Amino acid sequence: MTHLLDDFSDFLAHSPTSWHAAIEMSNRLASLDFIPLYPEEKWKLEKGKKYFVVHDGSIAAFALPEKNLDRMSIIAAHTDSPALKLKPHAEIEKKNMVQLGVEVYGAPILATWTNRDLAIAGRVVVEREDGEIEELLVFLDDAPVMIPVLAPHLDREAFKKGLELNKQDHLAPVASLKFEKNYVESLIREQHTFHALLDFDLFLVPIESPRFIGKNGEMLASYRLDNLSSTHAGIVALGNLKTPSLDTLSMGIFWDHEEIGSSTQIGAESTFFHDIYSRICDFYKLNVEEEIILRCNSLCLSVDVSHALNPNYENKYDPHHAPLLGEGITIKYNADMRYTSSGKTGAFILHLCQVLGLKCQKFVNRSDNLAGSTVGPIFATKLGIETVDIGIPELSMHAAREIIACKDHIDLCTLLSYFLQGGL
Repeated sequence: MTHLLDDFSDFLAHSPTSWHAAIEMSNRLASLDFIPLYPEEKWKLEKGKKYFVVHDGSIAAFALPEKNLDRMSIIAAHTDSPALKLKPHAEIEKKNMVQLGVEVYGAPILATWTNRDLAIAGRVVVEREDGEIEELLVFLDDAPVMIPVLAPHLDREAFKKGLELNKQDHLAPVASLKFEKNYVESLIREQHTFHALLDFDLFLVPIESPRFIGKNGEMLASYRLDNLSSTHAGIVALGNLKTPSLDTLSMGIFWDHEEIGSSTQIGAESTFFHDIYSRICDFYKLNVEEEIILRCNSLCLSVDVSHALNPNYENKYDPHHAPLLGEGITIKYNADMRYTSSGKTGAFILHLCQVLGLKCQKFVNRSDNLAGSTVGPIFATKLGIETVDIGIPELSMHAAREIIACKDHIDLCTLLSYFLQGGL
């Protein structure tokens, strides 16, 4: 199990953005005999084979059943995390300093991004010397930036009240001294050769490495545990699929843009899953009625981190539904169906945990506090496939540094592996 956790730590270190995560996942899948497919090409599928397809920061992988397509076992998660994104004209000249203009992506806890070493990472689009357009991934960790906060001596009243940050005025990091035009481009050119930088999607990324904490290393602290803990567990489960089922499609679907609502061409609201699903149904020559029956016989596990009990804020939790770090997988419920779990699907997860000897917890928000949501309700609504929301407890969700219990991650890998191998 130590190997699994070390592998997870390595996965986190190599996945600073959703694009990096998708490439890291595709490399792992390719090494496990999954065959790459491309959305813009015709597919030549074979029964009993395993495949994956990357679409920007989203990725899906599946194992085709040997004989019939009678049901689907699906794991759904997301590859993005709350962050600060560079604006197109990023460089700002202030006195003798270079600063970078940023905007907020999702809902990060802004205070946790201040006074911290931050790298620049993401995707750039360049024109090569031959005139061709090329996309490149960059991780510019050799020139960290930092968002400085005001010293308490300069605003004692604000110091008493606590840190308040204006998203426009207070989040621009200091990048360098002595203003330089095209500063970001100059950093990219240190790693890549090209004729012209056309555009980019770049984020600030906490540079601190994942680290095991606690006397016995029983916890893991890192950026992007929400939701790379779920995507890594999904990839582990797919990798444990040695032989495809006779009648069940085993699949993992990992979307980008969940943190900003999923309504993009690669988010959970997109056609990414449905396009793959339609091609597979066509390959098995399912008619309309058979396709409807297939969806009725299928189950999706929507996997995203849950809120662990923060001992400093116990009154923010329902006292009977506050998951604890290290006490097992969490089933997430909400009466307004912001989570998809029901008594029926929750019982299924509880039964699986009992079969595997795993601990299981249940989470519900306080009745006077609106719950968050996941890709689960979107997927269930669009496809009509029964879905259940689960995850592992996490502290400091949406912070630049989050915390999970190592045992919980191991248990999640065990549960998802069993599920994809036919544990129904």
